[in-house]
Amino acid sequence: MESAIPPHLITTRCRHRRVDDDYKPPYPSFVARHGADVSRVVMAYFGVQYRAETPAAASTADFMVLVSRADGPSHWDLAHYVDQAGFANDVFVAYWDDVVRFDSWFEPARAAWTGPGAEGGGRFIEVLRPAVERYETLFSSLGRPEGIAVIAEGMSGEVLEHAYWGGMRDRIPLSQTSEMRSLGKPTLVQDGPRLRVIAQDNLCMIRSGQDWSDTDAAERRMYLDDVEPVLREGMYFLRDQGLSIGCYANRYMRLRGADGALTEKSYGQSWWQSLSALERWAESHPTHVRIFGAAMKYLSSLGPAARLRLYHEVTVAAADEQFFEYRGCHAKTGMLAAAG
Repeated sequence: MESAIPPHLITTRCRHRRVDDDYKPPYPSFVARHGADVSRVVMAYFGVQYRAETPAAASTADFMVLVSRADGPSHWDLAHYVDQAGFANDVFVAYWDDVVRFDSWFEPARAAWTGPGAEGGGRFIEVLRPAVERYETLFSSLGRPEGIAVIAEGMSGEVLEHAYWGGMRDRIPLSQTSEMRSLGKPTLVQDGPRLRVIAQDNLCMIRSGQDWSDTDAAERRMYLDDVEPVLREGMYFLRDQGLSIGCYANRYMRLRGADGALTEKSYGQSWWQSLSALERWAESHPTHVRIFGAAMKYLSSLGPAARLRLYHEVTVAAADEQFFEYRGCHAKTGMLAAAG
């Protein structure tokens, strides 16, 4: 049994884990492992917003030009959702483990995406560039990494810190020495047609995914009939009422394949005032209690035969590790909702 924190990031603790060293998780889970030479990663969300009846093929072509440039991302994916205002959104998420490469790529990419020549509905850019001490991942199985894990060196063996409340925090290396408290409120800065959001220190982001593409007919029906509707209810609560509990914005998205068609993969992605706010929702809010109950009933009934794949990545970003910019988007888009 390994620690989720890699050996080169383990330090003398002044804050204790929520479980003892002899804790034994009830089922296996795994985390992504970067090489010891990787000190920082980049997660860049490039979005386009348009009326649902208006195709956005031009934005896909624009993004393909950007990622094909020198120093482009090591991995990217594309997802789709319709937001609370009825706008369709396509979100391209790009990943780097080399900040120098990203920096050389970003300014011309930003100019092309949200600058004066940008066309085709609203555009937004949301970037985190956290030190590796500030984020964690978790996977229910091996063999198909998603998100930031695609560019990791590999995966761990079975890890200790999961399947208990507090495991998410315990997997973040910085939690060994810091409370990661978040204070303050996002503010808005206008730069011509561009709107920049300046968020507070220790802003939290989660991407939490589901992949049912390997399930047989019976398991797929069980997931889509019994679990997914409860998950969707919780995601829509966060989207529509999340500000009341510290969730600034939430997107519940379906991934698109290389041909542009929707796949049997989804993920929720949300911005939180703090890791503590996310923890409180996960541990005690009725919407997440129902999600957890439906998932546990599903997994306990199938046991090791379950083919559903689950994963997440959680980041607690310092103030200087964040960038949020919007052009032509409605006022509830992403972090604009927090600064309104």
